[in-house]
Amino acid sequence: MNRSKLLLILIIAVIVGIFLGFDGHKLLTLENLQSHQASIGQWIDQNLALAVGGYAAIYVVVTALSLPGATIMTLAGGAFFGNLYGLAAVSIASTIGASLAFLVARFLMRDTLRRRYGETVAKMDRGIEKDGAFYLATLRLVPVFPFFLINLAMGLTAMKLRTYALVSWIAMLPGTFVYVNAGTQLGQIQSTGDIVSAELLLSFALLGLFPLIARFVVGFIRRRKLYAGWQKPGHFDYNLLVIGGGSAGLVSAYIAAAVKARVALIEKHKMGGDCLNTGCVPSKALIRSARAADTLRHANRYGLESVPVKGSFKNIMNRVRDVIAKVEPHDSPERYRALGVDCIAGEAGFVSPWELEVRHNDGRTERLTARSIVVATGGKPAVPPIPGLNDMQPLTSDNLWELQDQPERLLVLGGGPIGSELAHAFARLGSKVTQVEMGERLLAKEDVDVSELILKQFQADGVDVRLKHAAVEFRTEEGEKVAWCEHEGERVRIPFDQVLVAVGRTANTAGLNLKRIGIDTLPNGTVPVEEDMSLRYPNVFACGDVAGPYQFTHAAAHQAWYAAVNGLFGQFKRFKVDYRVMPWVTFTSPEVARVGLSEAEARAQGMAYEVTRYGLDDLDRAIAESEDHGFIKVLTPPGKDKILGAVVVGSHAGEILAEFTLAMKHGLGLNKILGTIHPYPTWNESAKYAAGEWKRAHAPEGILKLLEKLHGWRRGKGGNRPLKHKEVTTG
Repeated sequence: MNRSKLLLILIIAVIVGIFLGFDGHKLLTLENLQSHQASIGQWIDQNLALAVGGYAAIYVVVTALSLPGATIMTLAGGAFFGNLYGLAAVSIASTIGASLAFLVARFLMRDTLRRRYGETVAKMDRGIEKDGAFYLATLRLVPVFPFFLINLAMGLTAMKLRTYALVSWIAMLPGTFVYVNAGTQLGQIQSTGDIVSAELLLSFALLGLFPLIARFVVGFIRRRKLYAGWQKPGHFDYNLLVIGGGSAGLVSAYIAAAVKARVALIEKHKMGGDCLNTGCVPSKALIRSARAADTLRHANRYGLESVPVKGSFKNIMNRVRDVIAKVEPHDSPERYRALGVDCIAGEAGFVSPWELEVRHNDGRTERLTARSIVVATGGKPAVPPIPGLNDMQPLTSDNLWELQDQPERLLVLGGGPIGSELAHAFARLGSKVTQVEMGERLLAKEDVDVSELILKQFQADGVDVRLKHAAVEFRTEEGEKVAWCEHEGERVRIPFDQVLVAVGRTANTAGLNLKRIGIDTLPNGTVPVEEDMSLRYPNVFACGDVAGPYQFTHAAAHQAWYAAVNGLFGQFKRFKVDYRVMPWVTFTSPEVARVGLSEAEARAQGMAYEVTRYGLDDLDRAIAESEDHGFIKVLTPPGKDKILGAVVVGSHAGEILAEFTLAMKHGLGLNKILGTIHPYPTWNESAKYAAGEWKRAHAPEGILKLLEKLHGWRRGKGGNRPLKHKEVTTG
């Protein structure tokens, strides 16, 4: 705690001490006020301005420090100054005092809470930013809630001071008037309970509903204004229209069909989207072939003879296509039609918030209406505008799968997950791979120790990793393709046969006609969605890559649930998307799997944390499979076993991570994992051993020392002496 905070605490303690030392709490009582009403009133008549100012100053101090007696002070305002002056003095002084208490709580405690409970505080701040004024007004209007607690609690949020002061002043006026008016009849009051009857409390409770009613009215007016100029159809063709047949669109349509809604799914290309056709499925099939090649090349690790890897790249790519064909029925139009989904081959653009113009692949055009519309058009690889790059006919994750011949020299632009996965796979298949990354390390979203381990493995497998290299120009020089890069002020020449671009993705929004309904894309190409996945209009939604912020198939499916449910039932209840437990895996070798916070993210949020590490070189199963490299790293609050984040780097990391993901989702700590039986020898035992490392670091040393003495005492006299071994001689 810094000096400023200590000084403020000292000042508050001194003032409170003086207040209690001079029996201030006994002075601010109803009996004392009534007994001195006449004498105090005479003095006030002669010194009105001084009296009002002094009274207001004392009131500010009482409320700012949350001292007992604010109710009596309010009665005194009415008794001595009447309704007009009393109401003015009390309302202004109470607002100033409440604001000071608000600021003191924020100054003393908010930073500490953010460090320890950053995620909870951030969620609270988002709610306050959206509806804080309405909630504060409700609390102020109902005198059941102690005002000093409201002051302190709101000070811990991100509410702006001016909002807090204004709402407090307005919302406290009704209650202030009741008490000030009662003070004008001070002689008739026997206790403060006489002021607030059950009927009056009920009236205040009903009054407290006004902000919530106001919120509803404001929302209604906002929606009316938003839809102004649009003619809502008298009836609808569908309950839900979904644009895009990728992961997000398929899940949205599936949910709608499952609850017997009428739903249509519009896809212009292939069902399954990028994940099935150009992303997750084909890339993992290629990575598996690359891993098999690596196993053959290093068979000596397993006591076998290493052999040169021979094979046809064409056969490998045929296998990839066979894998796609086997998975394809899961996402086929036939399956979804059987579920009750109308599958339409074509593309769609907005005519209104309820109407789409659908351009069928056979040339027909029709207009379809729905109560709600979901945009799930996905994304595509971004190709940067580097001079000469387009002349190289660059490969991307979209067209890579059309290759028939393996590139002898492959240049990979990008050190993120996609670039790293494919660079490593092609290197293991025998290509000479050069990977160019502008940043200082691979996998920049992961912690430094993760990036360093992956870099060492890549270099060991022959990947020529060029960090801090920025591609600035592509040329053909004497029949050879060349990339020129900037590196620490120098130009570096890199020859290659083919270039694979993996520097990010951009959303698919062309043809949607979003501008017609007043929607602009964000700078990163995605569309702006609210927490309920709505897109400007309460009945229009977006999910998946087109919405961001995650570019994962499982994230798209997660968002799709919210989009579909809110689209179908949002008039009754809306659900806000929850990203708190979002796992992901980068399928390099070793795999990198993470859920929750990294160390870098925890530091950026100012959060206090501890790190527990477990090396997979200690795991029996990893040793048995000659995969004994990598580690598990778990972040927890200091002294607690709650999981803030976990990263696994190693073989089967994605499967190991599932246990930490489940624990985080359901609030289970490391002690619960440690107390769960894990079969031996398995990879998932590593999660238990990581939990054991945490437990060992937090062993209660004091109790253990007492137990040691107890066991020594139970062994009898001299039981704590060092054990002497007797030498036994046999002859």
